[in-house]
Amino acid sequence: MRRGFEIVIVGGGVTGLTLAAKLLATTHADAMNITLLDAAPRPGFSIDDDVALRVSAIATGSAELLDSVGAWRHVVKSRVSAYERMRVWDEHDTPASSTALNFEAAEFAVPQLGFIVENVLLQDALLRQLDGSDVRLNFSTPIRSLRLVGERYRVELEDDRKLLADLVVGADGARSFVRNAVGIETRNWPYGQTAFVTHLRPERAHESTAWQRFLAEGPLGMLPLADGRVSVVWSASPGTAERALKADDEALGRMLSDASDYALGELTVCGPRGAFPLGAQHARHYVLPRIALIGDAAHAIHPLAGQGANLGLQDAAVLADVLDSALEQGLHPGDRPVLRRYERARKGANTTMLHFMTGLNRLFTTDSRLVAELRTAGMRLFNRSGPIRERAVKVALGVR
Repeated sequence: MRRGFEIVIVGGGVTGLTLAAKLLATTHADAMNITLLDAAPRPGFSIDDDVALRVSAIATGSAELLDSVGAWRHVVKSRVSAYERMRVWDEHDTPASSTALNFEAAEFAVPQLGFIVENVLLQDALLRQLDGSDVRLNFSTPIRSLRLVGERYRVELEDDRKLLADLVVGADGARSFVRNAVGIETRNWPYGQTAFVTHLRPERAHESTAWQRFLAEGPLGMLPLADGRVSVVWSASPGTAERALKADDEALGRMLSDASDYALGELTVCGPRGAFPLGAQHARHYVLPRIALIGDAAHAIHPLAGQGANLGLQDAAVLADVLDSALEQGLHPGDRPVLRRYERARKGANTTMLHFMTGLNRLFTTDSRLVAELRTAGMRLFNRSGPIRERAVKVALGVR
């Protein structure tokens, strides 16, 4: 077997770092020289810092993946908020109505439905595993160019260094430099919504519950934090998001309390705020010879169900397994037939989730009375569906 295949991972977010850690844990890790590049500075986490604005809902299956590479223990030692329940309801109903969707961990024989974790903490936990390993970590390292030279890609960095790669993995987000550099096109579905995010102190305890109310402009999610606050993600119109950004704390608290229908009582702003435009995006191809895309570089979806990070983690796990299997068989890890195994395993599942989230968002934001009535009937039916309901939750949990 040839030794020393050069694997370059572009992107030091959670997905790219997970791939590096997963590759390091494979049987044939010694057959790969792994380099990770990121244009941004190395992320830093301190338990003394306030909870960061960017958090992710990590499914149980994703937590198990992170545990398998040794990172989850660092998360648990720091701060993490497990949620045991989910409450989902339409703006014309209440969380206690018969048409609201209520999920309990105990119903599915699991200790929790998932975890709310800061992205920077996940990065820090993964970096703790990679520090001291053979993985070469390069932050504050933008790429100048990427082009195929013979059988390998030449990666030219802004500091004039040049790397030759047998495989380049784009884990560099929705605006992926790698994807654009190699000419992979995307299909895009703009939502006409902007996600407004902040942290709030609720009047009533969040009860380790993830709350989501569907409004005409888009869903309002309230995710439980370990310190008793909630992290709010409101998919609203650009105008509403702009007003929320400009409002003083008192006015913003009233705005979000009204939007949540006071499910947790009065909400008090106590954290930073931000906003970003929403849309779905899907790469026409996940792979080319010597190229693979994972995470948001391959697919970006609506955040209403918190599945984006979990899909990226699953991409990383599958790609690592595919590369390890290829090396076991004496194959080149950058060959397209090898990489197609990854694409076939992940593209269908990601496509299904992308269109489901897009359809769900449109279903709840329509102003059609008939659709609203059908939607209410559908939610009531789903609550009584038994096996369908159980299967849907297990997909969300990332377990079989």
